[in-house]
Amino acid sequence: MASVTSLSDSVQQQLASALSASLPEAAGADPLLRRSDRADFQANGILALAKKAKANPRELATQVVSQVVAGDVIKEIEVSGPGFLNITITDRAITENLAARYTDETGRLGVPLAAQPGTTVIDYAQPNVAKEMHVGHLRSAVIGDSVVQLLEFTGENVVRRHHIGDWGTQFGMLIQYLDEHPHELDHKSAEVTGEEAMSNLDRLYKAARKKFDADEEFKTRARRRVVDLQAGDPKTLAMWQKFVDESKIYFFSVFEKLDMEIQDPDIVGESGYNDMLAETCSLLEESGVAVRSEGALCVFFDDIKGPDGNLVPLIVQKSDGGYGYAATDLSAIRDRVFNLKANTLLYVVDARQALHFRMVFETARRAGWLNDDVTAFQLAFGTVLGKDGKPFKTREGETVRLVDLLDEAIDRASAVVREKAQDLSEEEIAERGAQVGIGAVKYADLSTSANRDYKFDLDQMVSLNGDTSVYLQYAYARIQSILRKAGEVRPAAHPELALADAERALGLHADSFAETVAEAAKEYAPHKLAAYLYQLASLYTTFYDKCPVLKAETPEQVENRLFLCDVTARTLQQGMALLGIRTPEKL
Repeated sequence: MASVTSLSDSVQQQLASALSASLPEAAGADPLLRRSDRADFQANGILALAKKAKANPRELATQVVSQVVAGDVIKEIEVSGPGFLNITITDRAITENLAARYTDETGRLGVPLAAQPGTTVIDYAQPNVAKEMHVGHLRSAVIGDSVVQLLEFTGENVVRRHHIGDWGTQFGMLIQYLDEHPHELDHKSAEVTGEEAMSNLDRLYKAARKKFDADEEFKTRARRRVVDLQAGDPKTLAMWQKFVDESKIYFFSVFEKLDMEIQDPDIVGESGYNDMLAETCSLLEESGVAVRSEGALCVFFDDIKGPDGNLVPLIVQKSDGGYGYAATDLSAIRDRVFNLKANTLLYVVDARQALHFRMVFETARRAGWLNDDVTAFQLAFGTVLGKDGKPFKTREGETVRLVDLLDEAIDRASAVVREKAQDLSEEEIAERGAQVGIGAVKYADLSTSANRDYKFDLDQMVSLNGDTSVYLQYAYARIQSILRKAGEVRPAAHPELALADAERALGLHADSFAETVAEAAKEYAPHKLAAYLYQLASLYTTFYDKCPVLKAETPEQVENRLFLCDVTARTLQQGMALLGIRTPEKL
């Protein structure tokens, strides 16, 4: 069994049939069903339909109610106010639907796979060679990884692409500087790799940049070196490859700390499209999409102008023959559409790049590479801010290194785990500390809508209270503790039992997991899944406070409440996994 019809879908279908019988012209109309604090569900769609049909909404609502047969799923349906419908579900239906999710042999909790999956290429986590990753790289990696998990879980074919910065002027500059200052790459031994090697490269890059900006003769030599690199000069290429290889070792170590899986074949940087650049330019020029302007190959847009009122073009090739980001990004689109056969191109990129991508996508559309069947979308994200609400910097005004940030999160979380730890060894505390710390960082990011800025506040992130991953992880660990204490008594669904209010609320929310996952995947919106999980944990806390589990009144009630606990735990665990967050068995 791969999917389970949710209670809301079941009610929706019954209401749609009743609507169609009452008002034939309303066939296929949406009853606008939603959860309600007045009943289990409320349907609001009749008001608009009545207005359209010039009918009395309350009379139409009464007619619809007369067509609905209360029974296995709907316990009660009544007209409220000017024509709303309040619907109450039977306790039996809640328990039976959860039991169907619980016994789903695929382990998917009834979440269906897409009937017709497409292929999405997702471009995320794009660090730069020879430069340390900083806080600005966090969001693309975390959001991108969660969207990958969501899409794959719903059946989409996903191709990961890490478009690393590994080509261009800065490498001519870096290689030329190292050639002239070989002693400055201070590798004390061949074993120096990872963070230390990257610090050396980062320092070297800053020194080269300083000389490049101050010394015109060096700038000329560095630019000549770029030509050598692009032409495939063996010595230059060998030095470039060394930078790339050392940087990758470092990238892998950071992604491992972030608990993200990055495969080498997924890393296709700017250099990967070098052989396509000239052809991309020819295709654009021959088709008239791009034109020569002052020696450069440009694409113009009527609605994109500078402060002076002049049109601002997308420059595909510079007047000196060099290629910019636009040529690489357009070549990448060609590769992803024609070689990887993608239906959707998704770019998890800083919102400040919005104009660039708007111009690139429009150029690709004009060239016929994007169309109604192949779409490109920028999942733009906001900035990580400090507690002061300004872009996150060190006290010295420097960009915060990502590794330092993650290490501090792990340290803070380890202190929280140690304080709460019961019978955990030091090794277990370290492991839990990493899971809680990294989870806290990811959740703070993912619980915020991607396009919004958010404040990076570690004290709040590792708090056991409020909307944090620690609160969710603690709810999961608490359930595991109850299940262990239950001993040989196993969770079992008892649909014949009446449910308390807290049980009903928890059960109804757990039943909407599949809909939430589908919506989060469709809209590339992990924050919707995060909000769902936080509410699930909150409802579980209320249930835990109001409904004794192991000391329930009858053996059947004990089993049923253990069943509700276990359904909640499995839903939390699966949902958190889709956010890229671990759920420790003990905290």
